[in-house]
Amino acid sequence: MAATTHTVTNQAPPLVGYDVFTADRALSEAVERHTEPELVDEVREELAGLGKTAGSAQAQEWGVLANENPPKLRTHDRYGNRVDEVEFHPSWHRLLGKAVSAGLTDAWGRPAGHVRRAAGFLVWTQAEGGHGCPVSMTHAAVPALRTDPALAAEWEPRLTSHVYEEGLRPAAEKGGVLFGMGMTEKQGGSDVRANTTSAVPLSADGEYVLTGHKWFCSAPMSDGFLVLAQAPGGLTCFLVPRVLADGTRNVFAIQRLKDKLGNKSNASSEVEFDGTWARRVGEEGRGVRTIIEMVAATRLDCVIGSAAIMRQAVAQAVHHASYRSAFGGLLVEKPLMRNVLADLALESEAATTLALRLAAAYDAAPDDAEERAFLRLAVPAAKYWVTKRCTPVAGEALECLGGNGYVEESGMPRLLREAPLNSIWEGSGNVQALDVLRALQREPQAINAFLQEVGKARGADHRLDAAIKDLLTELSDLDGIEARARRLVERMALVLQGSLLVRWAPPQVADAFCASRLGGDWGAAFGTLPHSLDLASVVERARAEV
Repeated sequence: MAATTHTVTNQAPPLVGYDVFTADRALSEAVERHTEPELVDEVREELAGLGKTAGSAQAQEWGVLANENPPKLRTHDRYGNRVDEVEFHPSWHRLLGKAVSAGLTDAWGRPAGHVRRAAGFLVWTQAEGGHGCPVSMTHAAVPALRTDPALAAEWEPRLTSHVYEEGLRPAAEKGGVLFGMGMTEKQGGSDVRANTTSAVPLSADGEYVLTGHKWFCSAPMSDGFLVLAQAPGGLTCFLVPRVLADGTRNVFAIQRLKDKLGNKSNASSEVEFDGTWARRVGEEGRGVRTIIEMVAATRLDCVIGSAAIMRQAVAQAVHHASYRSAFGGLLVEKPLMRNVLADLALESEAATTLALRLAAAYDAAPDDAEERAFLRLAVPAAKYWVTKRCTPVAGEALECLGGNGYVEESGMPRLLREAPLNSIWEGSGNVQALDVLRALQREPQAINAFLQEVGKARGADHRLDAAIKDLLTELSDLDGIEARARRLVERMALVLQGSLLVRWAPPQVADAFCASRLGGDWGAAFGTLPHSLDLASVVERARAEV
């Protein structure tokens, strides 16, 4: 029956058919800033192509379908043999295939590799966030494997390949592979030194058999995993392939998939090892030191992933307000809504600018000791703060759409469910704060590099200068430091973001950030910026042009 009661009007069109990269001014400017001039055109063209795909109706549909049809565990075949396979909807494979072909697992050997890869990760995970887990793990496994040159020579070309091949087969028979990671156990959680999985040496050098469990094992459909286990010499890192060289399945019993708050498209699992073949990575007893570079890289991806969620949430909110009319005008023109949108846009731009600065430091780090020292503090500080800001940003952006935002079809509920994940994975807030304290107490070169970075903007804004002075006072008093570690790390992250924005963002963005986040002229909720600021320019900068 045809509807006769009214004509539908005053609804915002979907945000679709746009270039996610080019429409993000903060991101595109950061890429140009941190890329060698001779590579800028190439990188920009590469990212714009990915951005157009990410903003397409097709990619958005893939994201919907991958989350509406979550992975399924198949433990046995029809005859009762264990197969331990995870089945995914075809849309998951399309998303993952595009990520791999776009080079999102290939950063360690390309010019400007980390900047272009971080920007691509930020762009593509706006289409769907869950498949970013295996992409991140595969990318991050490279530096851990490089502790063993023979293993790196064998596996790195597979990990950095731009070819995605689903299905379990010997790694040597595949054009590219994916990696997962298993550190956490039931009794230990983040305290990985409490792990009880045992590793017994075999007669062949570097080969072991593992017995134990992993309470959280990421991406269980992957071709290989880096795991921690107790060897005779102490906690050690191991490579566990899913399929052995002769084609037989390694013992990798997937007990169940986790039923998570969000991240529905991605499989997280509990696994059991019982005579599982493994190859040692690095020396016995140095497992944490070996795997820590993988952890650091995945922590940076948590920052980038949170920046991606915030950017997509803000883009959706500004888009909606630009079309929706209420009380005699467009929402985006209303002073109070403009304040909310500008506040959200500041958070998003600060996160993006920091994420790309860290990626640039990774590109420079092999030849620059100061950049390596800077990363030691900046990564956990950024991971702590940016990931924590993601959930309130997603929630406030959803509210900008009103009841429409609370409905699944808007896509906003999926962003909100995904938002807390990056704050938890790879070490939650307290773990990051304590990691910063360890660096402060043991690595003086790290704090020197951090302060040199924030000091590059000294004298440009009086609120930033005052915040740096207060931070130095905090750092000079280490009495009772653990109890106030969160406060300290928050201030470090904000001062770093403020410094970067003062140096690189438009004046109206830097002014608003410093006034609110550093100067204290801000309320406890979004939308409480000083009314005297140029908020219209901040909102316009955040708009995604279709």
